[in-house]
Amino acid sequence: MKNIILTIDCGNTHTTLGCVDCDKNVTAVCRIPTDRVDTEFGYAAKIKQILDLKNIALDSIEGAVISCVVPPVTDVLARAVKLITGHDALVIGAGIKTGLHICINDPGTVASDLVAAAVAAKEQYPLPCIIIDMGTATTVTAVDEKARFIGGAIFPGAGISLTALAHNTALLPHIEIQPPSKVVATNTVDCMRSGIVYGTAGAVDGILDHFAEELGEPASIVATGGISSLICPHCRHNITLDDTLLLKGLRSIWDKNQKTSKDR
Repeated sequence: MKNIILTIDCGNTHTTLGCVDCDKNVTAVCRIPTDRVDTEFGYAAKIKQILDLKNIALDSIEGAVISCVVPPVTDVLARAVKLITGHDALVIGAGIKTGLHICINDPGTVASDLVAAAVAAKEQYPLPCIIIDMGTATTVTAVDEKARFIGGAIFPGAGISLTALAHNTALLPHIEIQPPSKVVATNTVDCMRSGIVYGTAGAVDGILDHFAEELGEPASIVATGGISSLICPHCRHNITLDDTLLLKGLRSIWDKNQKTSKDR
């Protein structure tokens, strides 16, 4: 790869790492648990081990960019990146150039991962575009035909819904999210899987219908996030899966912030 940038997306449950070159080719993608009490040395050791396993030489990394929605971990990750690469990571936040016009009540409250995903969607998909991100929470956001981030919706992710179901009932077990063999299931585990997979898919479909009504014109739809590949195939809308959408958006933001004020 050429002109490699280390991209890090830290979510509430998992942290995703990837190396992205100037042509937006993504490699060395790996997910590790987000640990709120780990130190910079612990994160540095994990990141270095992953890069070694993926045969990415540290001296080939020209920069790093971080999106983090877990505030206590942000500075820890930045220090970890500095330890292993020698570069000061660009941390997505206030004052960072994104090229995205955010049209909501308080632009500063938009999570950095939503911004990065919207930047990538704006650059790679027809507008308007609806972006679904399935992580700990499921977010559905929209970029309109004028390339403006106009808002979205947030609801509990399938994982925490399933955990809450098992935790608050006496007889239902903790299970992994997997599509059942059929919707009308014939055993308890498959009934839970049917409910969580098709229930989440139905919720996504419903929100997409309402988004379409407000946008007033056809929109492209792209989905990313840990379980999107398990849920979106069961939705009734035409949804493009893009597992590296957010990492490509982080690379775009990094590029924008390397330009001079005049270039901007």
